[in-house]
Amino acid sequence: MLKCTYLFLIFVYSNPLNLVLMNIKYRIAVFVVFIIIALSCSKQYYVVSKENYQFHSSNGRPDFSDLNYWAAHPYKTDPSDSTPACLNKKRDSSVDVFFLYPTSLIDKKDSSWNAKIDDAVINFKTDYSSILYQASVFNGSARVFSPRYRQAHYRSFFKNKNEVSPYFDTAYVDIKNAFEYYLKNWNNGRPIIIASHSQGTVHAARLLKEYFENKPLSQKLVCAYLIGMPIKTDYFNNIATCKDPNSTGCFVSWRTFKKGYTDEFIKKEYFKTVVVNPVTWTMDTNYVKSKLNEGSILKNFNKKSKGVSSQIHENVLWTSKPKFFGNIFLTKKNYHIADINLFYFNIRENVENRIIYYNKQH
Repeated sequence: MLKCTYLFLIFVYSNPLNLVLMNIKYRIAVFVVFIIIALSCSKQYYVVSKENYQFHSSNGRPDFSDLNYWAAHPYKTDPSDSTPACLNKKRDSSVDVFFLYPTSLIDKKDSSWNAKIDDAVINFKTDYSSILYQASVFNGSARVFSPRYRQAHYRSFFKNKNEVSPYFDTAYVDIKNAFEYYLKNWNNGRPIIIASHSQGTVHAARLLKEYFENKPLSQKLVCAYLIGMPIKTDYFNNIATCKDPNSTGCFVSWRTFKKGYTDEFIKKEYFKTVVVNPVTWTMDTNYVKSKLNEGSILKNFNKKSKGVSSQIHENVLWTSKPKFFGNIFLTKKNYHIADINLFYFNIRENVENRIIYYNKQH
């Protein structure tokens, strides 16, 4: 009970997912939900890492030969191994996923521009938010690798690009080194899925350009899931957008907002972006009913929530309001943090499907 209570409180106040699902002025409502959960929470539904987060980097950089510097890795127990209770725990290890997590360095009082690689608070927050709720979607069909990196602070996205490029470069250097170490030591010629969200997508797109586009490694690319950030239609020269649920060697991307809402920063975009609907896995702009959505994973990792309806609208994906207990308090219309969670079961199924088709072609 104490462990469940502690992790629930940590989740509520540190997990970025709740920035979407809960408005701050309604925090009092959280305690009502907390009482209900605390009284009924007797079953552990996620994998608790044995890691104590007390490792220390002597030079401030990650050492990828040390598993402490991997948020997710098949050779250790971590939250990416978790599976919702409604799913079986079968594993297919024929393909690897290289997952790049989103920003967890969001504290406005933190004046640093890059996260310390051995920051226990940041690493814990990362593992029990994005690694648990996002990276786990891939564990049914692949081994999950997710390197820790010196992520750029959230404020970097709102500064002049030239001013903050060194901070994103610092993050990318870590990711690049992790990927090279992975290729040399653990890949062994296996097919690869590149997956990412938010800041992770900024780096993942760059990684694809450097290591896959017009490179022999492109033959090993099953699919790239570049989620939560705009990918311009002309960003890649030779890596195509996936046209259907079966395409391989391609990429998909989307950003999620409430139907009818267009954020101010979206209105200022002068370019066209790739938007694939993660229910149909096409760029068809027709309205897709919620019953076709296989379901979501929201605050309760162990519970399958009803799916949302969806429709591509210009540069974004519009969806209906997520359905969960207490959603009356949801006032935010930017569902960025839930880009993956709203389509958790569709993504999981699609990963398995693309791997099947990839294996048929190779």
